[in-house]
Formats: sequence, structure tokens, C-alpha cells
Amino acid sequence: MLDPTTLEDYLAAAEEAARRAAVVLHEWRKRFQVREKSPADLVTDADVASQTLIKAYLQERFPGHGFLGEEGAEIDPVTRELKPLPADAPPTWIVDPIDGTANYVHDVPFYCISIGLWLQGDLRVGVVYDPRMNEMFSAAQGLGAKLNGEPIHVSPITTLRESMLSTGFPADPTRSMKNVNWWRKFTERTQSLRRTGSTALNMAYVAAGRFDAYWAFDNFVWDVAGGVVLVREAGGQITLVDGGAYDPFRYDIIATNGAIHAECLEVLKDPPENL
Repeated sequence: MLDPTTLEDYLAAAEEAARRAAVVLHEWRKRFQVREKSPADLVTDADVASQTLIKAYLQERFPGHGFLGEEGAEIDPVTRELKPLPADAPPTWIVDPIDGTANYVHDVPFYCISIGLWLQGDLRVGVVYDPRMNEMFSAAQGLGAKLNGEPIHVSPITTLRESMLSTGFPADPTRSMKNVNWWRKFTERTQSLRRTGSTALNMAYVAAGRFDAYWAFDNFVWDVAGGVVLVREAGGQITLVDGGAYDPFRYDIIATNGAIHAECLEVLKDPPENL
């Protein structure tokens, strides 16, 4: 059993780390340098500064904890695989210092700081902080999900036709085309679709009932680590796109309000033409 008091302490630390990182992002706006990790996949000085601050703060608070951040993570250049954390790994903070870097670079106010905690073989704490809207989405296992301290829940929508879905596209244009076909397929079956540029905010919005579902095929664990606990604690459902048990170290995900999950899976199991 996880001690609620301990989880609350971890959650408060993640919130504070996110707030401090937001100050860094604000200070770096308009003066950062941009480079490409790969074509169209951007990283800035602000990403690095944000991650450095978060890591220092959390490791000072919890010296025995591990840390996995997007910047500097060891990804196989050929397979694009990231070695999963074992179930018996020490508590490990998983951080995206700016989720939605392209938005940040272009001063589009839709980016965030995402922090999750891997503990006893699963994600147990999640924080997604949108500094431009001053919205702190936070959750810990068994303690519910909140937005700025107030409880949030997934939407009551019960049919795909009534729903608003969001998705994400990878920077690589070849891999991106796969989801273009799925976008077309969901367009025919939903009320509306959105592409925001931030996985973590997409998942936070599912938790808050703003979006009814989110799907994607190309996420790393730091993209989802803050949002997984949010969706679960808000009453939602998360699986792989084939309906299998969710693994945050796999690339694909479908996160929904639960009520339309089966309907989403039906669409995803029927590949569109030209996939």
C-alpha cells in the first residue's frame, strides 16, 4: 500500500518544481536559441534550463530518487527505443521540461511542464502545469485529480458522434502521415477534432472533461507521464490502441472518458485506406 501522506508530499514537490520551471520558461522567452534534435523536432535553451532546475529541486528534496528527462535521454538512434524502467527501480521522476516546444518557440500559448513519478512499477503521481493559463493539473493514485486545487472529472459524453477528440503528430513527416489517415477516419465519426501540439495538455484536458478522448502513435514516456495519473484519477480509461494493457514505455495510447473507449477502439482496429 502506498502511504497517502507520502504521495501528497511527492505531489506537492512536483507542483512546486513545475511552478519554479515556469519562471525559467518566462525568463527565457524571446531570448533562447533553437536547434533541431532531428528534422522539425526542436529543443531550446529553455528546455535545458527548465529540466536542470526541476532535476536539481527534486533530487535535493528526494536524494534517493532517480530522474529521467527528455533532454539527454538515451534513445537508440536506429530503433528509437528507450529502455523501460524496471518495476523494482527506485522512485523515478519522469519529466518533459516543455511539452509543446514548437508552440513555445512560436509564442503560441499552448505548452506546459509535465512531471510524473514512476513508483513500484507504475506511474503514481502526475502534474501538468500550463504557465500561460496558470492551470495546475495534478493527481496522485487514490487521491483524485484536481485543477488548481478543485476536483475534476472526465466528460459525461457517451457517443463518439457527440465527442471532441484530440491527437498528436510526430515531427517526422513519414511517421506523421500514418496519423493523417486516422485523422480522416475519426473526422467522419466525431463532432470535432483538435491537434494542439502538446500531449500532456491533451491528456489533462481529457481528465478535465474538455476533450473526450486522445489518441496517438508516437509518444515517449515523458510525454505521457504527467497525464496518465490525471486521466485515471479523473475516472477515465487508458489502453494501447489495440485495447491491450497500457504501457507508458510503448509509443501508442488511447485515453478516453471511459464511456466512448470501446467505440474508439472499434475505429482504431479498422485501418484506413492508404495506411
